[in-house]
Amino acid sequence: MLVFAALPLLLTGCQKQEAADKKLPVMVRAETVAMADYAPRTSLTGVIAARTLNNLSFRVGGRVAERLVDVGQHVDQGAVLARIDPQEQESDLRSARADLDAAQAQLTQAAATFERQKTLLAQGFTTRREYDAADQASKVAQGSLDAAKSALANAKENLSFTELKAGAAGVITARQVEAGQVVQAAQTVFTIAEDGDRDAVFNVQETLVARAPASPAVTITLLSDPQVKAMGKVREISPAVDPASGSIRVKVAIPDTPAGMPLGAAVVGSVSAKPAKAIFLPWQALTSSEGKPVVWIVDPSTKAVATAPVEVLAFDSGVVVINKGLQEGQSVVTAGGQLLSPGQTVEIMGAGQ
Repeated sequence: MLVFAALPLLLTGCQKQEAADKKLPVMVRAETVAMADYAPRTSLTGVIAARTLNNLSFRVGGRVAERLVDVGQHVDQGAVLARIDPQEQESDLRSARADLDAAQAQLTQAAATFERQKTLLAQGFTTRREYDAADQASKVAQGSLDAAKSALANAKENLSFTELKAGAAGVITARQVEAGQVVQAAQTVFTIAEDGDRDAVFNVQETLVARAPASPAVTITLLSDPQVKAMGKVREISPAVDPASGSIRVKVAIPDTPAGMPLGAAVVGSVSAKPAKAIFLPWQALTSSEGKPVVWIVDPSTKAVATAPVEVLAFDSGVVVINKGLQEGQSVVTAGGQLLSPGQTVEIMGAGQ
């Protein structure tokens, strides 16, 4: 009687053990793996700069008498930008003219003496020594006249140098003098950005420069107005890293620069890498096992899950780009993975609908 009474209790315990051993499927969302082209796009902010910057300076020193332009002003070729006091150069010019007149008078007198000695020598009324001396004096006077002419030309040129003129049309970007200031010859007075094609200048990380394709096409977009766009090409890459910023300066030439991209305008430069095959998954699909990235894959026959180690190529907005570890057609859990364990059976939401 005791044995028959204990039998129902034993059967009830076995049923509870079987129910505990059998886990109910977990509801998850899954996605079928598909390969797609991945072309990462890098965007950086830079500024519009002039292709050619000229530092202008006076060729003679003196006190600045007049400054005619200011920073930001556009000037035409040959426009006068500043003048220095020409008093010293005008004095040198008057002195050069007086020296020229004196040299001319000496040459006239020496030439007349030579002609007279030449006539007397032919008639036998002078000596060869006197003739040679007159000839030498005439040649010396001619040399003095040539030197005086050269000095006069230099004085005129120095006087013209008291006006600083623009060598090319452009925009004044810097000014280092004011009226009344004394400047030395070759001291920078103005910096002018010449008209013409512009450059977009970017400070780029060294790693990005190393991975960039050769001569990539760069899309330049005006930051304040994305409708203003232009295509550029890398023109110059600095060979050294800037110690202050730790970046490399890259200049992108912009042929036929749009009028809406003035000097100093902030722009965005975008470069697309060469497309490569990759897998896009929602970032929720990625998890970690022993410090390495993995995803949960679903066995299509048993509905059991297992982890698969993957290699992450990049993280993008809302998605993770997988490079290796998955094959096309596999089913990957994209939601509900935090409830799973290896061998757990799942039920995919929306399957068969």
